[in-house]
Amino acid sequence: MRIRTKICGITRLEDANAAIHAGCDALGFVFFKESPRYIAFDAFKAIARTLPPFVTKVGLFVNADSVHIKEIIESGLINLIQFHGEETPDFCRQFNFPYIKAVAVSPSVDLLQYANDFYDAEALLLDASHEYLKGGTGQTFDWNLIPHGLSKPIVLAGGLNLGNVKEAINKVKPYAVDVSGGVEESKGIKNALKIQEFIKETQNATV
Repeated sequence: MRIRTKICGITRLEDANAAIHAGCDALGFVFFKESPRYIAFDAFKAIARTLPPFVTKVGLFVNADSVHIKEIIESGLINLIQFHGEETPDFCRQFNFPYIKAVAVSPSVDLLQYANDFYDAEALLLDASHEYLKGGTGQTFDWNLIPHGLSKPIVLAGGLNLGNVKEAINKVKPYAVDVSGGVEESKGIKNALKIQEFIKETQNATV
């Protein structure tokens, strides 16, 4: 099975194009103002309107106001929502729009229950838990905490980089991997060579 790749935290057109050229499947745009990878709506529109078809544009939100989310959905420029906060199942499904739900994995989190609660999610995105950061921590988590037999596809995130992504895929066997800091020069600024090499490593992994 081919592992899909999402390059998250896109803030520049040249980075989006580099990721597409390298063969990514999805681009993530962070609509969370407290993130160093935040992109304003107008800047996102300028990028999104130039992108080719068949690349999924993912809008990332953290405990956002529903009006703000609807505005971006109604622009017609995103294909998928990534809820990365403490959103409830009812909140996520009110938009009648495809979504994935991020989960901060820790020993106290019941991933089987999460999969049941968010039964209509396209996937669960499994990320490292942090005291105050919502993703983008650059930290991995214990992949042994992922139970077998989850009813939802897994998008694996959390500290992935060129040095560990192959091992992560071999162990977890996710549907997709999600990287941000692992392919950056600085927060929000991607490195085209790192993106290219990261995607090559995903294709060299076995599931």
